[in-house]
Amino acid sequence: MPVLCLTGPTAAGKSASTLALAERWPVEIIVMDSATIYRGMDIGTAKPSGLEQAKVAHHLLDIRDPAQSYSAAEFNTDALRLIDEIQRRGNYPLLCGGTLMYYKALREGLNDLPPANPSLRAEIEAQAQLQGWPALHRELATYDPETAARLAPNDSQRLQRAIEVYRSSGLPLSQWIRRQRPAQPDQQFVTISLEPSDRAVLHDRIAQRYQNMLQTGLLAEVQRLHTRPDLHPGLPSIRCVGYRQLWDHLDGQTSLDEAVERAIAATRQLAKRQLTWLRAMPDRITIDCLAPDATASVVDVAGKHWHRF
Repeated sequence: MPVLCLTGPTAAGKSASTLALAERWPVEIIVMDSATIYRGMDIGTAKPSGLEQAKVAHHLLDIRDPAQSYSAAEFNTDALRLIDEIQRRGNYPLLCGGTLMYYKALREGLNDLPPANPSLRAEIEAQAQLQGWPALHRELATYDPETAARLAPNDSQRLQRAIEVYRSSGLPLSQWIRRQRPAQPDQQFVTISLEPSDRAVLHDRIAQRYQNMLQTGLLAEVQRLHTRPDLHPGLPSIRCVGYRQLWDHLDGQTSLDEAVERAIAATRQLAKRQLTWLRAMPDRITIDCLAPDATASVVDVAGKHWHRF
């Protein structure tokens, strides 16, 4: 049986479609999201509510403390294990989320890259604090122009990893990727992608959703994290869009209005990057997330694949 993946940019309405699928089939959801893995980060990550989690099993939520990290390799291992366990129970695994780097690793396998080096990462983070990430992006372009060309100058997480790989091994990330052929997973994946026919409408949704998050306590959620002495902006958890901007406000760097404006802009940039990732998947089945029958269309596509079995 193929493994279905419901994906799309942030605010595309994936949760509603997921619950509609769970009402019709014995589904268990494998959450494909690099932010909802963190405990205590609920509002700003749009984590499924307790009621939603009671209706259908969700896996890979709340599996890390914000002081910890989680990699695509770890997701790959966890997701493949869960797919097998869910299928053995006679249920249908459904991948759902927008962290497309995770999905790419799962579909295509992983290159055997150099392991993480915490001391190097701290060194790179300190350099970024002094010079800014655009300066490190220019540095990366001098020895790995291929990787630099596909990364945004402020994509701190991926820039840090690319620079770390080069400094630890002496070889650029692009060369590591070319020289190895990842092992392919023994699974067939069907990708259903919710994408907007009008990006301006999605942008409005993103702004409204962030305002709703603020009204339901997002600032207080970030304040609780901010009081912890072991958390800082160099961590992947605090770099999550919508969190980093409020963290800067709490550090006194911006006004609240400016932080909100930056958070909404960063979320729109995230959606743009997600759509770029999706366009690189020509086999995906695209559904207009703005259409009134979007959820029904998702159910119809799923039925065409799941009813065969």
